[in-house]
Amino acid sequence: QTARELLRAHGADRIARELRVEWNSRLKTAAGRADYCQKLISLNPQLFEHPTEIDRTLRHELAHILAQFRAGRRRVLPHGAEWRQACCDLGIADEKRCHNLPFKVSESARRYVYKCPQCQRDFPRVRRIMRAVACLACCRAHNGGEFDARFRLKLVRL
Repeated sequence: QTARELLRAHGADRIARELRVEWNSRLKTAAGRADYCQKLISLNPQLFEHPTEIDRTLRHELAHILAQFRAGRRRVLPHGAEWRQACCDLGIADEKRCHNLPFKVSESARRYVYKCPQCQRDFPRVRRIMRAVACLACCRAHNGGEFDARFRLKLVRL
């Protein structure tokens, strides 16, 4: 089924008429991206190396579009309950938030490495972190999920 047919089957005729699906070579690690405002789904050309994943990725991104369409102006969490329901409706009930495809990514691009002072986990980043950011796992484990400066990430190398 095409993306438009899937949307029409779930009552999203208006979005189905406007939706564009394109291959975007600027996607490097993401399998796809959905932009509800632009009515656009972008897919990573590296999916051609994994043809069985193309349909699943398209449905994953369509679920984002469908969830936001159903919610109207209300903001929905990117992988929240509305998205999970849309995944079920689109036939991918067991869908995960992230793919595990072996996309080639340049490790040299991640110039900054931050470390959590509590758990010692490394956080490689392409861009320098300009604001206070803490290790979410440690904040959840030791402070009820709230920001705690004790777990603020420290720059360890460029």
